[in-house]
Amino acid sequence: MQKTSSRLLAMLSLLQTHRDWSGEDLAERLDITSRTVRRDIDRLRELGYRITTVKGPAGGYRLEAGAQLPPMLFDDGQAVALAVALQTAATGSSVTTIAEDAARALATLRQVMPTRLRHRIDLLRITAVPPPTARDTPGLDPQVLLELSRAIHAREELRFDYTPGSDSPRPRRVQPHHLVTWRDHWYLVAWDLDREDWRTFRVDRVRPRTPTGPRFTPRELPGGDVSTFITGRFRGNDGTTTEWPCRGEVILHLPAADVAPYAQDGIVEELGPHHCRLTLGSWSWTGLATTLGHFDTDIEVIGPPQLADAFADLATRFGRAGQTR
Repeated sequence: MQKTSSRLLAMLSLLQTHRDWSGEDLAERLDITSRTVRRDIDRLRELGYRITTVKGPAGGYRLEAGAQLPPMLFDDGQAVALAVALQTAATGSSVTTIAEDAARALATLRQVMPTRLRHRIDLLRITAVPPPTARDTPGLDPQVLLELSRAIHAREELRFDYTPGSDSPRPRRVQPHHLVTWRDHWYLVAWDLDREDWRTFRVDRVRPRTPTGPRFTPRELPGGDVSTFITGRFRGNDGTTTEWPCRGEVILHLPAADVAPYAQDGIVEELGPHHCRLTLGSWSWTGLATTLGHFDTDIEVIGPPQLADAFADLATRFGRAGQTR
């Protein structure tokens, strides 16, 4: 028979599979008597695990969420995955408090790991390289994230001050739907009650007011899901599609292999050793022409006419700029 400590860990591992266990099943799996099962359940309860008794013909047990965080049991794969996630958060999070808490949690986890797992984790070193703009990212209050998350979960209307960049001195009134991250910023996706339209708000500019408002019935997000909506909004459309509002096709006098790494989400087609066709999108025709100009080569516009017009307009502007002394 297993020692008491290892038997308790084995029983806890079974209870953590999120299902009801009858006393007979536990006794059979652990090769112990029903009396021992009851005694071990009482020991786990004394350690802080909230194990409830399930009513029924055979009776049983279920591990519930408790008011305090008790000791937890992870298998090798879960422990390594958790360590990787914590190291990523500790080195890559733009929220200082979260990064510090992740680092402390990783140190705690490493301390109690078996030697074989600790060695695997020590071999892993993750360095998160933020984009250049990330250094200027404003600090984010984790408490604000929690308050917004709670309102979203409870489906309660929100009032908040929005600064800087607000176009109204009055508090905003919204129905919050989603919290999302996009290019190192957090955004709140919400239905603006005063403007009767969908809006995205930078979370670092949100200052919630209390109390929250009445409960609401969630609306259907344009595009069907938050990924399509956010991608579409930041590409300059109404959020119902991920397509760019302006999309053009050109021939570049460069090999496809030289263009592909810098084509972003464009489509590159090889036309020969020194030519390729590039289909690319942008939020405006001028922006698209400017992006294509970065390739620093001869460009042949296939279409549409708006893209050719944008190149002609830029040529006129650049010509005037070149004449400035």
